[in-house]
Amino acid sequence: MRPALIVLPLVALTACATPREQCINDVTRETRILGSLIAETEGNIARGYALAERQQVRTIDTRCSGSTPDGDEFTFPCTETQTFTSTVPMAIDLNAERAKLASLQERYGQLQATSNQAVAQCIRVHPE
Repeated sequence: MRPALIVLPLVALTACATPREQCINDVTRETRILGSLIAETEGNIARGYALAERQQVRTIDTRCSGSTPDGDEFTFPCTETQTFTSTVPMAIDLNAERAKLASLQERYGQLQATSNQAVAQCIRVHPE
């Protein structure tokens, strides 16, 4: 996933959020990130391999157009560079992945209690 594409909508939504929603969003950010990492790791274990994004570049011969100072249109051969992202399988160590999952789940459990207290504090500070 491309972080730049995710950040823009979140910034727009955050600007419209109430102070209570902003506070809750801030205190649950790490929990959401860990939840996402847990889901990704579980998927890797279920598949037996990870998925990685790889950017590739290709050059295409095409025709470009232009105009002279007099306004006459013309075409000429040119090349266009395209960048695209593809998802490729990647080998993983399943034992290491299981250990990572256990560690993430343990950290998630520890963080969840702290996060719940922080959300309760947000609700107390910003009643609606």
